Amino acid sequence: MASVEILHAPGIPTTKTPSHLLPNLRSNSGDYVDQSATGWMRATQPDTPVEEMRKRFSEDGYIWVRKVIPRVDVYDMREHYFSRFSHTGMLDPDRSPREGIFNGSSNPNAHEGIGGLPEDTTKQLLDAAHADPAYRNFLAHPALRSFIRHFTDWKQEVIVNRAMLRHNCPGSKSTGIHYDQYFLRDGEDEFLTAWVPIGDCAPAGGGLMYLENSTALGKQLEDDFLKKAEHLPRQERIDAFNQFMAKDGFMSHDAVDFREQHKERVGKWLVGDYEAGDVVFHNPWMIHAATKNEDELGRIRLASDLRFYEQWAKLDHRWMRIWTHDDGL
Repeated sequence: MASVEILHAPGIPTTKTPSHLLPNLRSNSGDYVDQSATGWMRATQPDTPVEEMRKRFSEDGYIWVRKVIPRVDVYDMREHYFSRFSHTGMLDPDRSPREGIFNGSSNPNAHEGIGGLPEDTTKQLLDAAHADPAYRNFLAHPALRSFIRHFTDWKQEVIVNRAMLRHNCPGSKSTGIHYDQYFLRDGEDEFLTAWVPIGDCAPAGGGLMYLENSTALGKQLEDDFLKKAEHLPRQERIDAFNQFMAKDGFMSHDAVDFREQHKERVGKWLVGDYEAGDVVFHNPWMIHAATKNEDELGRIRLASDLRFYEQWAKLDHRWMRIWTHDDGL
């Protein structure tokens, strides 16, 4: 069955995948995930009663909320970001930066972002993008912040300044398998991650996939890591890149193999057909990764990872500095 294009904003079509067709997903390494091990995330509408939202978050480890941020505001941010890269050869010269279409004649590995091996000029662009007032204002979007207070019942939230903008070209390296707590070990484990796709993101377009029922496994793996590292100096013990962790901070880049290792404790790899304005919130232990970007329309995946604590919580102060490519975290 063909996809259906629906216009949500002037000039920006959304490709909707028929809900009964499971996508073909893969991570950086290994085979495609068998469809018997693939499933759809549960979507939540923003007018769902908050008690039901909290119940779903507790049960699932995540909650995917539709249309939290106005779509036009998200695409304004997308256009602003990609306009910085218009001279690099990353973008299709015949398309608008607002669309963020990859230049198919370029090598995707030459245009890697966070998590890859970007060239020096790209590193400078990435550093500037993270400090850009337009991005900092986007992080403070009132629709997002008011939803977080409503959902958590916090009187005031605190965002860690080290929020990240991740672009991922079709065919380039994506984010490996991890849970968030081991990157923020020097603070409480009661923070909330918000993953914000900045533009529409098809199921196989580089968005996040979540390992079903993996919260308990994430907690156990962290306990195991901490026991192994208890003899290390404190600074090494809280480091996501210490000698007991993978050299790039991820547990694996092979979604098939990782699930096979833990299949008695977890369910399927779950994914969504994300649209601009959606936000996925997840707990610090939920195991997740990005799919390999194999978007049929050539769209570059752009998203931002945000972490929030309740005001006065013990947070990881290492993460209160704006991201730079050489910050060591």
